[in-house]
Amino acid sequence: MTEFEAEAASGALLSRAKQGRERILGAIREAAIAEFSRHGFKGASTKAIAERAGLTKPQLHYYISSKEELYEELLYSVLNGWSGAFIFDANSNDPKTVLSNYVRKKLDYALDNPGLSRIFTTEVLGGGRNLGKYWPVAVKSTQQKVDLINRWIAEGRMRAVNPTLLLMQIWGMTQHYADYGVQVHIMLGLAPDEPIDREPIVRELTSFVLLGCGLAPA
Repeated sequence: MTEFEAEAASGALLSRAKQGRERILGAIREAAIAEFSRHGFKGASTKAIAERAGLTKPQLHYYISSKEELYEELLYSVLNGWSGAFIFDANSNDPKTVLSNYVRKKLDYALDNPGLSRIFTTEVLGGGRNLGKYWPVAVKSTQQKVDLINRWIAEGRMRAVNPTLLLMQIWGMTQHYADYGVQVHIMLGLAPDEPIDREPIVRELTSFVLLGCGLAPA
């Protein structure tokens, strides 16, 4: 084997090892989401997470240091996802477009990540003890949205509403479809694993929000 061939073979082995590690970490993440979203932090166990991921408990701890670290990583992944996806354009003069996009993005994120959404909700219902670092960031992000909505109101671009309550109502309506997924499937007459048609939901929620703000839906 030439030196070049040896380097190529070594590179291929490293690539396969990296892919294998990423596959295992992905399986651990999905297993952890399933366990934490069903049982909360206290009810979930590393033994159950390992079994769901197809690993032994010692194998699991080769990849993670503790249940606490894994839980915090998942919890903050949803918070970072929200922070990155739901920014309002501070220079926009079009509340109808901004609010319509916000409703859609919030619903899409909830339905695309139902387990993560339920982990956050369960954490809040439990008192939010692991969210201390998050609240100042959330308050600042929300205040930026509130300031923009207040500007639109002052400029006569939309009806006067309480911006903070408006945002929280959007959060509640969109996350409902993830947090209460079992109920949603039953009420819509869907099989447990049948995908939800989100377009009618987007239309209804968007119309509801826009009409409440004195804006005509599309």
